[in-house]
Amino acid sequence: MALVASGLAVALVGAAGCGKQRPDLVRGKQLFAGKATCGSCHTLSRANAHGTVGPNLDDAFAADKRNGLGVSSIQGLVEDQIAHPHRGSAMPAGLVKGNDAIDVAAYVAYAAALPGQDAGALATAVQPKIGPPAVAKGGVLTIAADPTGALSFVTKKASATAGAIKFVMPNKSPIQHNIAIQGPVTGSGPIVGSGGTSTFTANLKPGTYMFFCQVPGHEAAGMKGTLTVK
Repeated sequence: MALVASGLAVALVGAAGCGKQRPDLVRGKQLFAGKATCGSCHTLSRANAHGTVGPNLDDAFAADKRNGLGVSSIQGLVEDQIAHPHRGSAMPAGLVKGNDAIDVAAYVAYAAALPGQDAGALATAVQPKIGPPAVAKGGVLTIAADPTGALSFVTKKASATAGAIKFVMPNKSPIQHNIAIQGPVTGSGPIVGSGGTSTFTANLKPGTYMFFCQVPGHEAAGMKGTLTVK
């Protein structure tokens, strides 16, 4: 199955420029992790998504693939679920539409329960932009969420001096996030949506801390970094 799926990936990626006649797996992966925000709720190993709110997509389709259900059939199931989520589901109907929905469904159908890691264009489809270390100034440490929707902060490192520090996390992404710290001192800000700001103040002691997002699945997906306090 892995070899067949890998061949399918090459075929679909190569056809991406042909007037959208076939799904674009690269675009599908980018949408899954970004605009569609699927990765904040679902687990899909190849997309480095570890959400726990919705079903684990690797588990959901593992038996289907073992029993010979074709990728196109799985794609159809995913497209239908995107358009018409189960009643009571946390996922809104039509989260992505048209060609976007087709691309997302095609990537899920390809990647679900497929061992290994994505290669080639798919491997680099989702790359958060990591900026320079954040440095506390005037008692304020600002660490923004990645604005594209990737499960990441804009930096992986930060530094501050011991004492009272106000943590500020602007969130311009389409996904809810917050900022929290764990180490010699703990603290956390509220979870906020797009346009919100998560803040809290902590009296820091010298040492090494982890800053991270507490939304389920986000830390595991890489939304974390190291804070050094001297």
